[in-house]
Amino acid sequence: MPLTPGGYAFLGLTTLVACLVAVLTFAILRFASAARDARRGLQGSGHADTAILSAALQEAVAKLKAQERATAARAEASERLSGEIIASLTAGLLVVGLEGDIRILNPAGRRMLGLADNVTPADYHQALSEPELSKLIDQVLTSGVAIVRRAVSVPETRNGVSHFGVTISPMFDEQKQQHGAICLFTDLTAVKDLEEQLRLKESLATVGELTAGIAHEFRNGLATILGYSKLFDLKALPESYRAYVEGIRAETESLSQIVTNFLNFARPAQLMLTPVDLKAICERAADEIRADARALGGRVDVDGEFGILEGDEVLLRQAFSNLLRNALEACAAAPGGPHVVIQSEYDRAGKVTRVAVNDNGPGIAPVDRERVFRPFFTSKRSGTGLGLALVQKIIVFHNGRIVIGKSASGGASLQVSLPSSA
Repeated sequence: MPLTPGGYAFLGLTTLVACLVAVLTFAILRFASAARDARRGLQGSGHADTAILSAALQEAVAKLKAQERATAARAEASERLSGEIIASLTAGLLVVGLEGDIRILNPAGRRMLGLADNVTPADYHQALSEPELSKLIDQVLTSGVAIVRRAVSVPETRNGVSHFGVTISPMFDEQKQQHGAICLFTDLTAVKDLEEQLRLKESLATVGELTAGIAHEFRNGLATILGYSKLFDLKALPESYRAYVEGIRAETESLSQIVTNFLNFARPAQLMLTPVDLKAICERAADEIRADARALGGRVDVDGEFGILEGDEVLLRQAFSNLLRNALEACAAAPGGPHVVIQSEYDRAGKVTRVAVNDNGPGIAPVDRERVFRPFFTSKRSGTGLGLALVQKIIVFHNGRIVIGKSASGGASLQVSLPSSA
């Protein structure tokens, strides 16, 4: 059935509306799709910004941790370096607080003060136990004024140290408030020993120059007296006069021997230097008195390690023979018999041989220990007082030193230190 014009019009209008709806629907769908894509894009951009911010924060934290580790490493290295410097100092270092507490005491200081590594006294007065050194630190803590290059004598030798060179400085904080003191002390024993050796050499040379001529003339006079006294025929003299002539002879011979010994002591030392085995010297000197020691029910021992030195073998043998003979005479009446020990220690680092001649006799009183080396000082009835003086002279002219101490058995200990070449 054919369509009417109205039907065509309606169909066309319906088609037009359908097209408009389709176009509108397509536009709406495109708009929704674009909106969805835009929303997705915004969400993706937000995640990227968050990731960038997170990465930046992580990098900053990593840098801070690295700086912290570097700072800690530098602090540790600085502390380790400070510890190494303190431990490597050959001088003693003592840092104390205002209350007397010990903050730092290095190994060299412990050695010179005779303290064990695992022992640190709470107060420096206990560590030092040297009144003069403690007073100097007290003075700096009280006054705040430094003490520079002060020499201090140690009454009792500690590990071979008898003299200190001391410098003490007050320690201040950033506000200039004093909170302690720093004490540096060095071992001046070798320097003092060298000064003593030079003084002794000069004194011995002066004594020799002043007295050698007088003693020589005195010996000539004694020789004349002795010669005339021997011209007397004792058998031709009355009995009452014989004792007088014999007394003149005996006393003259005794005085001549004393003068001869003194001339030997005063004569300038002329050393014939050769390599000398100190152990052989001591063994030979010990052999000279072993028979006498056995006769008294005692013995003589030689022990320890000896060095080789450049010296005069004849003079060194004379020195140690005198020492051993004096030791045997000193302990001849000891209960159980005399016991003389030659104990040696060889210090390879310092190239020094330390030989101690010890006996079990009564010992030497502290007040006499400095006087025994003076000429003509003796405690024996028949002694001339020149034996130990001559020993000291020989040792000093070999650039050594001799001191007197107390042996483990309570007797005397004559301690000789001599520089060794090997």
